[in-house]
Amino acid sequence: MNSPTTRRADTDGPAHFHWFLPTSGDGREVIGGLQSAGVLGTASTIRPPDLDYLALVAKTAERLGFESVLTPTGTWCHDAWLTTAALIRETSRLTFLVAFRPGLITPTLAAQQAATFAEFSGGRLALNIVCGGDAEEQRRFGDRLTKEQRYARAGEFLTIVRQAWTGTPFDFTGEYYDVSGAVVAHPPVPAPPVFFGGASEPAREVAASSVDTYLTWTEPPGKVAALIADVRARAARHGRTLSFGIRAHVISRDTSEEAWAEARRLVDRMDPALIALARERLLQSESEGQRRQLDLNADLDRLEVHPGLWAGYGLVRPGAGTAFVGSHAEVAALIAEYRAIGVDHFILSGQPHIEEAFWFAEGVVPLVRAAERAAAGPAAVVSGRER
Repeated sequence: MNSPTTRRADTDGPAHFHWFLPTSGDGREVIGGLQSAGVLGTASTIRPPDLDYLALVAKTAERLGFESVLTPTGTWCHDAWLTTAALIRETSRLTFLVAFRPGLITPTLAAQQAATFAEFSGGRLALNIVCGGDAEEQRRFGDRLTKEQRYARAGEFLTIVRQAWTGTPFDFTGEYYDVSGAVVAHPPVPAPPVFFGGASEPAREVAASSVDTYLTWTEPPGKVAALIADVRARAARHGRTLSFGIRAHVISRDTSEEAWAEARRLVDRMDPALIALARERLLQSESEGQRRQLDLNADLDRLEVHPGLWAGYGLVRPGAGTAFVGSHAEVAALIAEYRAIGVDHFILSGQPHIEEAFWFAEGVVPLVRAAERAAAGPAAVVSGRER
């Protein structure tokens, strides 16, 4: 990877598709499964996130050509570092996009852990920095800083991590860290790319100055375009360029009718009491991105917030609350809309994660790749191979 001051965005290359590792469990419902009592004969059960099942998801993603799997962090899922380390030998090409929270471990230790992971996996590591938008959960981990302080700390954290990866001892004194001779004995080459999300003012500034790929939860293209334009302008002031990505779910089928029937099935089986409870809980979040997701599903009768973009997931779950819904051609066209505004990376998921990965990889990806080849024309062939 190029240095943080010279890395270039990949807007002219092919779309990058990533999948998700459900380390809090999986199933055919957005949250949990229907209990067997009263619904015998219905395919709905919770799939526990044991190592064997997660290996199936990872192997499926690798088989289908996804570049990486995002592995989340938080109270209600398995530890991302340990889980993905256990899956290194289960895969051979798949990269693990490991989410973790700066401040819960020291930056030098994080740099060492990442370097070890990168070496043992053959360089199959990317990092997703999560500053946290829930003060209650942060306190659960012993972190009592304000949101603004967490982002400021993240900037210092990334400075130390990147310098430690150079292999040259590094001294740093800041507001949150004071290290002497920070270094990694076996620096990763190339260094793992750093992904980072956040819609607030301090988050955008950290992204502009310190990361490689800025991520946002999926909103209608106009809103995402405004975020990208803002972060791109901030990065330019630092003499940097970034790539951009979005996090979304997907429901893609052979026909539009089939896809929307599945979306209706998901929402019809959500407990109204759970919807109300989830909204009450999520309204307490400090996250600007979470607030923006909640704005999208405020009207239960208008969950299609842009053609093919459905806000039903966010009714009961935190984080990414929208899904691409439609026929394979319609989903491919929606991806093209986001590509046109500068989105390079698509981190996707679906219920269940194995089955939905096949729908997307077999139905949508070939259409996207065909469109890319057509747009590139003869230039798509480099040294006798397609780009």
